Amino acid sequence: MADFADFYDAELALYNAQFRTAAAVERSDRVLDIGCGAGQTTRDAARAASTGHAHGVDVSATMLAIARRRSDEEGLANSTFEEADAQTCPFAPAKFDLCISRFGIMFFCDPPAAFANIAQALRPGGRFAFLVWQGLDRNEWATAIQGAVDPESIGAAGKAFSLGEVLRTSELLEAAGFKAIAFSEINEPVFYGPDVETALATIQTFENVAQALARPGASADIQARLRQMLEAHKTHHGIQFDSRAWMITGRR
Repeated sequence: MADFADFYDAELALYNAQFRTAAAVERSDRVLDIGCGAGQTTRDAARAASTGHAHGVDVSATMLAIARRRSDEEGLANSTFEEADAQTCPFAPAKFDLCISRFGIMFFCDPPAAFANIAQALRPGGRFAFLVWQGLDRNEWATAIQGAVDPESIGAAGKAFSLGEVLRTSELLEAAGFKAIAFSEINEPVFYGPDVETALATIQTFENVAQALARPGASADIQARLRQMLEAHKTHHGIQFDSRAWMITGRR
């Protein structure tokens, strides 16, 4: 799982630099990180909030174990992690100055309830910075992999793209009590590995790909299409795909 955590951080390296700028963590901030995974964004926040605190929340115990270990290794005593669903976690009211999430808020079963819960955890005037994917058709990494796995299924968007529509997402956030909501487009390549073999090995662990490969008689054809697709995305910087996201900022 540590390998996947490293893959994910490397995949989003160009996004992460812009995310830190947008989050603008201040020295004394109390920061809530939703869907923190292996904790890179929480650790970044903890370093910036040197007299404050960063608290990462995620549903994966395995990823949180990595997050805690890496935080300890880096000596970040002002970071903590909690296994919880941000939709239902009983956050103390007005506890945090800033809420951040790097592609971690698109998967709630009940988005209105989740955003209302997050909003009440922020103090009045508290800030947020959320990164979410735009629509499926704007993200080549998703369409290319999906097309190689099952050419007939292109266009079936998953939860990862559930907040890609500006109007709908704005309405969700406003209903939760957020204001001064602003969307900024980010267009960066995502990195899938230094070479085809590395990228292929990683992609084969994705749930939808693994399920497709498990179908009787399908594995060879799918692997051939995946390899051809990855060859087409070789660059001087490794295997890269075009992608587009929204940086959403605002206040409670």
